[in-house]
Amino acid sequence: MVAADSMGVRSLATYIEMCGLSIAVDLGASLAPRRYGLPPHEVEIEELERSLERIRELLMDSHVAIITHYHYDHYIANEPELYFGKKIFVKHPKSDINTSQRIRAHRFLVKGGVEEKADVVYADGGSHVFEGVRFTFSPPVWHGEPGTKVGKVIMALIECDEGRVIFGSDVQGPVDEEAVKWLSSQGRIDVLVIDGPPTYFAGYKVPVEAVEAGFRGLREVLRTLRPRRVVVDHHLARDKKYGEIVSDIRAGAPAGVDVVSAAEFEGVPLRLLEAYRRELWRGEWTPPEYTET
Repeated sequence: MVAADSMGVRSLATYIEMCGLSIAVDLGASLAPRRYGLPPHEVEIEELERSLERIRELLMDSHVAIITHYHYDHYIANEPELYFGKKIFVKHPKSDINTSQRIRAHRFLVKGGVEEKADVVYADGGSHVFEGVRFTFSPPVWHGEPGTKVGKVIMALIECDEGRVIFGSDVQGPVDEEAVKWLSSQGRIDVLVIDGPPTYFAGYKVPVEAVEAGFRGLREVLRTLRPRRVVVDHHLARDKKYGEIVSDIRAGAPAGVDVVSAAEFEGVPLRLLEAYRRELWRGEWTPPEYTET
């Protein structure tokens, strides 16, 4: 894991080295422009700068990039040159996409020159083999509850002789039954990286029922996929109770399934900077620092 909400920024950036390929999955990061009515604290801005520096380095070193949708925390929209010369699997920029994402996709792929200067593949629902690694993509599924105005995303199964990894993108659980079905049909895997339900929005911007459906969907996916390791992060890690929630998911997971945050996966402490933004501004909370190893 390169960056994630449990590590201090809005992200689910994942970097995979498999069978000789370096694969950059949704390498992007951002900050909430407002939380509790407050702008980002300087600690959040510093963390974002560190994350983006690392993301740029890994993008330049990668052979393949995947962009599951066009939200700014999932790709570097204003630096299209980072993607030039690479194999890029992207959410289809015109099909099954909402207006906002369609505009962003055109700006990035066409005006930014990515389609001209990279090997771009519209990935929705397809399967491709590149340098001995198979990439299988879901059809577009909802970014959270069905019908949401923020549109749809695709998920990715990446596999070769070294293992099988699924990246679940912003499925928020998953809530969408089609996302649950696709995930559950992929067979046993080694690692699952998935977006958890947005509990911090429950009863406010997202119905409580949708959050509960997200947890049900996650339990079903864990039961059927039985991955060795599961990273549940992103929207879920914007809740101060995130650590407790992950512990509860772990306790209820099938035997042999280890559920962790992105921070735990990387062996670093939780830095829930957005969740504690109010306390940061008040000087009431000091986030744990990473130690150099």
